[in-house]
Amino acid sequence: MNLTKALPHDDAATDERRMHAPRPWATIVRYAVMLVIVLIMVAPFAWMLSTSLKAQEYILETPPKLIPNPITLESYSGLAERIDLLRTFFNSAFVAVVGTVGQVIVSAMAAFAFARMQWRGRNVVFMLYLATMMIPSVVLIIPQFILIRALGWMNSYAALIVPALFSAFGTFLLRQAMLSMPKDFEEAAFVDGANYWTIFWRIILPLTGPSLATLAVFSFMGLWNAYLWPLFVARQEAVMTLPVALATLQGGPRALTEWNMVMAGSVVAVLPILIVYMFAQSWFVRSVVTSGIKG
Repeated sequence: MNLTKALPHDDAATDERRMHAPRPWATIVRYAVMLVIVLIMVAPFAWMLSTSLKAQEYILETPPKLIPNPITLESYSGLAERIDLLRTFFNSAFVAVVGTVGQVIVSAMAAFAFARMQWRGRNVVFMLYLATMMIPSVVLIIPQFILIRALGWMNSYAALIVPALFSAFGTFLLRQAMLSMPKDFEEAAFVDGANYWTIFWRIILPLTGPSLATLAVFSFMGLWNAYLWPLFVARQEAVMTLPVALATLQGGPRALTEWNMVMAGSVVAVLPILIVYMFAQSWFVRSVVTSGIKG
């Protein structure tokens, strides 16, 4: 008898699930829209790679061809001849890696002071520090340039790295992440005799892994792609970064821009960003999953 009474209820539940189940045409439309968006985003990179593999005489041919015929690496060899590719690549990598590590450490320490430590005037100082985000970076170039020249840091790695160590955005991002953490962990650590440095290094930093990864990606991209500031303070070839060196390819011999060589330089400049992004993305997902399991 109970089984008979339960049958209508089961049928009703089944019908309700069918009503709320995604329809095939809706799924097809969603995937089609996603495919179009992906193609729009990938198309410039595909054309950049295609142009870098073309000879100079085939760049402006009509109709344009995505797959070059013939495929040649002359633009990459020419790029290495026009600029000191290994040196400029090393300069950009060194500045980006050291600057990213320094910015993450400095921002994390400042965020910990603003979020987890109690001291007079903390909120006022943080608001003043945050207000610097409203100042356009272009406005700061002249006073920073005067300061760098007075310190004798022109055409040095210090001029490229030190100004990037202090980031109001990075401090704000990590502070918000640290504010969301319960204080039970650090209170228990204080009872066990831990100090602020131990709490910061062993408790707070591991819990802010996703935010640290996000800041690291933003910082690396900003330092790797920086052009205007290195153009002012690093004009010598010994410290010249890749974006500044690639800008010299514009208007080459006889005022003719060799676009295949420019695109070859763009491919070289984009690859590290893609590698760092893919690595940080997997690390970010793994951190979120791990924190969810522990929670």
